[in-house]
Amino acid sequence: MTPLIAEPPRPSPAPAGWALWDLGFRPFYLLASTFAALSIGLWALQFSGLLGLPYLQGPMWHAHEMLFGFALAVVVGFLFTAGRNWSNRPTPTGRPLAALAALWVAGRVLVLTPFGWAALLANVAFPVAAAIALAIPFIAARNRRNYFFVGLLLLMSVAVLGIHLAQLGVVQLPGWVGIQLALDVMLFIIAVMGGRVIPMFTNNGVPGANATRQPLLEKAALGSVLVLLLADAAQLHGAWLAAVAGASAMAHLVRWSLWRPWKTGRAPLVWVLQVAYFWIPVHLVLRALAAAGWVAPSLATHALTVGAIGGLIIGMMTRTARGHTGRPLRADRSDVACYVLVLLAALVRVFVPLAVPAWIIEATLGSAALWSAGFALYAMRYWPVLTRPRIDGQAG
Repeated sequence: MTPLIAEPPRPSPAPAGWALWDLGFRPFYLLASTFAALSIGLWALQFSGLLGLPYLQGPMWHAHEMLFGFALAVVVGFLFTAGRNWSNRPTPTGRPLAALAALWVAGRVLVLTPFGWAALLANVAFPVAAAIALAIPFIAARNRRNYFFVGLLLLMSVAVLGIHLAQLGVVQLPGWVGIQLALDVMLFIIAVMGGRVIPMFTNNGVPGANATRQPLLEKAALGSVLVLLLADAAQLHGAWLAAVAGASAMAHLVRWSLWRPWKTGRAPLVWVLQVAYFWIPVHLVLRALAAAGWVAPSLATHALTVGAIGGLIIGMMTRTARGHTGRPLRADRSDVACYVLVLLAALVRVFVPLAVPAWIIEATLGSAALWSAGFALYAMRYWPVLTRPRIDGQAG
């Protein structure tokens, strides 16, 4: 019988050398995981007042950095890595990749200073630069199927521009509209990526799983997210928004069921992605309930950011880091611990305050500790993997 957690054979000595800038996933996975762990401390420093008067404060900083710091870094790292395979053309490595990483770091630092215009420039420039870097190989290879990823990165730059201009008082935008649109764009990105890789990984990793995709359902599920984005752009509320979110939840739930998630229990590299994707219909149901005034909107937001985005990211960061460094595609105990910690963070953050609203502070602190521990463990475990050459001697 296959063991629940596959232990890899005793590894040979890791190859010597420095490979951090050899491919996009390496610096951005390491930066994102480290930032995910440390940002909890920054959040505490904001509450304590030890950071003085940062440009972005409180919940706005938290939401901005989750999207345009942590999540966007992983998306860019993944796209630079997958884009090389999709186009058969090189994506940024070496000094250009290091410059992009430095631009990302500048954005994280500047939002904690009083220099708002500098923060705007860094945070808008990063997705624009990443889009250009991705467009070059796609256009050279006429890889039209993936052009939309370039458009989505540019759309993220528009969203972050709107957020910063509103923060600086240049334009008047209602509430958190820029954050919500960025959440919808990120939802669309992970829905597309999930639909491409989860059924394939399920069939590759679980013999006889027979995960399937139906073209009409794929269009309905992805199209419903675009309709939701348009509804949020139009500032729809109430019954209309609840209907859109509810229909989208149903489409994604049926889509997910066709991937046979119940067959993946003995394949951690697969079940983590399946469980994380399930948080998408949970998020959409909670959005519908929030639009009807029955639950707090923050529960829907955290179902997406901690459950779906966090879960898919930790799953993809372990799998792609292993695959693109020549290691076996088998999760070890450290990997599974990362998965459990991050997914528990989502459960605690969403369902504890849903059941007992008075426990919101305790749930937030507990979830933050679990999240920080999960990504800190990844950063420590994968530092030597991401910074050293592939063990099979290949490039990348």
